[in-house]
Amino acid sequence: MVLDAEGLVQLAQGNHVAVSLARDAHNANGDVVTAATTLAEVLRGTRRDAGMHRVISRITVVPIDQQLSRSAGQLLGRVGLSGHRHALDALLAVVALDQARPVVLLTSDPGDLGKLTDEPERPARERVAVLRA
Repeated sequence: MVLDAEGLVQLAQGNHVAVSLARDAHNANGDVVTAATTLAEVLRGTRRDAGMHRVISRITVVPIDQQLSRSAGQLLGRVGLSGHRHALDALLAVVALDQARPVVLLTSDPGDLGKLTDEPERPARERVAVLRA
């Protein structure tokens, strides 16, 4: 399971769907992950971050290195997107595409992330399932 910023917020707030998906991933010996860049979207250095820190301590935060950054840039070029907002989405998309299948991506932006994670050459059951948070 991969979480964007809204997915992290929903999990931290105990949203039933987010909690259920995370539990399903755990029960299937899967990982719950996010990209390190997503932390910049959700942390503000205040007491309100406490719930977020609890979630972050229980998931895998994938560091963004040069290779993932290059892959994200190439992905943006392939799908014809650009800009800061799309760059963060592309970084999360390459993290999602790198996960063992099946994988669910919980996001507030299923349109863009669906486009970025589209793999028409794969059987449907092996594609990234993009769900609205």
